[in-house]
Amino acid sequence: MRLDESTWTDARDAETDLALLPVGSTEQHGPHAPLGVDSLTAEAIATAGADRYADAHDDEPIVGPTIPVGIAEEHRAFDGTLWVSEDTFRAYVRETVESLTHHGFDRVVVVNGHGGNAEAIRELCGRVSRDGDAYAAGYTWFDSVDFDEFGHAGPAETAAIRHLHPELIRDDRIDEAVAGAADGWGEWVAGTNLAYDSDSFTQSGVVGDPRDGDAALGEELLDAAAEGLSELLDAVARRDR
Repeated sequence: MRLDESTWTDARDAETDLALLPVGSTEQHGPHAPLGVDSLTAEAIATAGADRYADAHDDEPIVGPTIPVGIAEEHRAFDGTLWVSEDTFRAYVRETVESLTHHGFDRVVVVNGHGGNAEAIRELCGRVSRDGDAYAAGYTWFDSVDFDEFGHAGPAETAAIRHLHPELIRDDRIDEAVAGAADGWGEWVAGTNLAYDSDSFTQSGVVGDPRDGDAALGEELLDAAAEGLSELLDAVARRDR
C-alpha cells in the first residue's frame, strides 16, 4: 500500500503495523546516469519487498513517500547534486519515522539507496527504538546482495537503472563515463581515506565500469534486494519491542 497514493481513511483502516520508508539521494552518477539513481532504486526495492512480504503473509505493509535528498556533500563539485547536513538528515528522517509510528505503523524499515546515509540511519533508528514504543531498522540494499563491484555509477547502479528506467541511461555518454572513472573509492594511505570529495579521485564521477551493467544484472540484483528486504520485514514483524 503506497501511502502517497492512499487517502487518510485508507491509512486509518490499514491492518498492519509495518511500514517502509524509502530514502535516497539526489547526486551525480556520472554523465550517463540520472541524479536520482539512489532514490529510484530505494523506492523500487521498498515497493517490491513489501509486495513480496504481502504475498507470503496476511499483511500488507505501508510504503511511505521517498525522501530524495540525503548526505551527499562529497559530490558537491558535480552540478545538480543536492545535500543536507547529517544533523538535518537524522532529524528529518527520524521525525518522519515518528510520524508513521504515531499512526500505529510502529515497526518501520528505512530502505536506503545511498551509502552516505547508512551511518546516520543506523543511529536514528536506534534512537527511535530506544526512546519509544516503536522499533525501526535500516536496510541498505547493496549491503544485502552478493556483488563485489558496486562502485559508484558503476556496473550495479547502471544495471539497476537499465532494468527500472532504461530510457534514463545516456548510452552516448558511456565512453565519457569510463574515460574519467576511478577504480576505487578514495585515496587510501595506511588504512586512511585522504579524500573527502569525489572529484579528487574521479573525473567523471564514476567508480567502476558501467559497461558491465546490463538490464539482466539489474533485475537479478534488485530481485535479491527485494528478497532480502522481505526477509528483514519478517524478522521485524516478529521482534519483541
